[in-house]
Amino acid sequence: MEVKNNPQETPAAAQWRQSGEKILPEHTHRFNPSTEGYNLYPIHTLGEGKIFDGFTTLAAWIIEKKTVLIDGYVGVFWSEIERLLQTEFTKKQVKINWLRTADKMKSAATVLELVNPFLGEVKSVWGKKTDLKLNDFFETGFSTSQPDTQYEVNIVIGVGAALLNWDAPIIYLDIPKNEIQYRMRAGSITNLGATATASAFEMYKRFYFVDWPVLNNHKAEILKRISVVADAQHKSSIKWVEANELKRGLQQISQSVFRVRPWFEAGAWGGHWMQENIEGLNKEEINYAWSFEMIVPENGIIFESSGNLLEVTFDFLMFSENQSVLGKHASIFGTEFPIRFDFLDTMDGGNLSIQCHPSLKYIREEFGENITQDETYYILECKDDAKVYLGFQEDINPIEFNQALIKSQQLKQEINIEQFVQAHDAQKHDLFLIPNRTVHSAGANNLVLEISATPYIFTFKMYDWVRLGLDGQPRPINIEHAFKNLDFNRKGELVKAELISKPSVIEKGADWELIHLPTHHQHFYDVQRMEFDSEITVNTNNTCHILMLVEGSTIQLKNVDGQITEFHYAETFVVPAAAESYTLINKGSNRAKVIKAFVKDDLTAVTL
Repeated sequence: MEVKNNPQETPAAAQWRQSGEKILPEHTHRFNPSTEGYNLYPIHTLGEGKIFDGFTTLAAWIIEKKTVLIDGYVGVFWSEIERLLQTEFTKKQVKINWLRTADKMKSAATVLELVNPFLGEVKSVWGKKTDLKLNDFFETGFSTSQPDTQYEVNIVIGVGAALLNWDAPIIYLDIPKNEIQYRMRAGSITNLGATATASAFEMYKRFYFVDWPVLNNHKAEILKRISVVADAQHKSSIKWVEANELKRGLQQISQSVFRVRPWFEAGAWGGHWMQENIEGLNKEEINYAWSFEMIVPENGIIFESSGNLLEVTFDFLMFSENQSVLGKHASIFGTEFPIRFDFLDTMDGGNLSIQCHPSLKYIREEFGENITQDETYYILECKDDAKVYLGFQEDINPIEFNQALIKSQQLKQEINIEQFVQAHDAQKHDLFLIPNRTVHSAGANNLVLEISATPYIFTFKMYDWVRLGLDGQPRPINIEHAFKNLDFNRKGELVKAELISKPSVIEKGADWELIHLPTHHQHFYDVQRMEFDSEITVNTNNTCHILMLVEGSTIQLKNVDGQITEFHYAETFVVPAAAESYTLINKGSNRAKVIKAFVKDDLTAVTL
């Protein structure tokens, strides 16, 4: 998978948010969930009267509590939140003492000096994940501030409010990471501790390597103290839920089934299958390259109550229920979800760059990640001429390859990449194996389901077909990084033998088969395909299953409690380890085929 190139969205929304994608509707009556096809807004129900609407109700809750800490994530419009709450307090003639954490933060210059060691080279898209803590961003003595008893209500507001050790409830304002990026591109927010915006390129890097790790750790540390969680993605309205009700909702889905909210991005090589086949996507967008089906560091989960919709980031689930979700692998991955699903859409588009991903040692030492970007390409749809570039030609000469790439970059000249890299015909349901250090690319006219380890931005592009990104600028080329990682022994006939999965039937019944699509020995996850005419029952064996309907129209999933959930073609869903077992029921007229990815039992061949 490639790093996002911060495309220009069309049409632009209001100045505070730049995206052609719709913001989450606030209420179910504002959209019509698809009953026949792919659903953009998968919802999980909390029951009636659990999600509250608006600042009037939140202000009333605060007045009752008297002293409150309003903490939350970077990207929240803190001044707007304060203004809208103050309007409600003024109506009720309640005197408020506002304490703002931004006033106690170290200067922007000091913070920049603090974070710079983690931001890498100026022109690089990568840094190294920080080990800073949130309190490092604040002046000494910040946490010793005390309430002023002269006021009826004391409120501390801003990132880090919970660092004050007050005996007070915490309201946590959450915001999905796609919406953070839309605000980032509009120039309406800054990085943590910054007072000015920077380029989207610079801001995203600082978010990924500094702000998000710092604030995720803070969120995990204060989780049990949080009394209210609010969805702050809308500019002038808010939805909120009491934390104990959210906890019950998270517990329920961690033992049954869930689907995260997908989101979509254009790209230099993007295609049009998703645009033409997923109802509700922007038909005016230039293309769609990616769908974040389940790249959980950036996905959210939608909850519903009395028609009100509230989205929380996926980490809430992992911080509170990782044992139920991951089962026997929770001790290995902790609160990190290990597997991602995403779409690479090149249908009537272009080729991805010729690229590779870092070794485990390299990604740990250079970028601070725990696991590396081991991938597979599952071909969901394709045209007759579709190809996947994978592995080197038998006669590859690394020096000649390096020289050709550098010359192409310097002179902006195309090269015959097949002189160096193999091109394989792609067919629906093929699985191509891309362990780290392997040269690869998805060719045009594919819809690739990328099944991968979770890291998703560590792509070393070597050749990009001499094209510009959607911003009109050359996309970054990383030949030096790539040549520190490329395995030139993955060449010739070995590529077909080891890097193209060989399916085999491992179980079968009267009207069903379980197909094994073996992954590479370096992959810590495995892939199977369940094919059935009527239904099939599956045990989790205390392992999390990530699934997608890859052939057929509609299936239902029945869990051990008898709950029925419906899924459609190309939708990703997750059955946690704690679900124990589930039955898939084919509701279409033809045989259903469902892909299942899961962590291997034997991890001795993989260093984690």
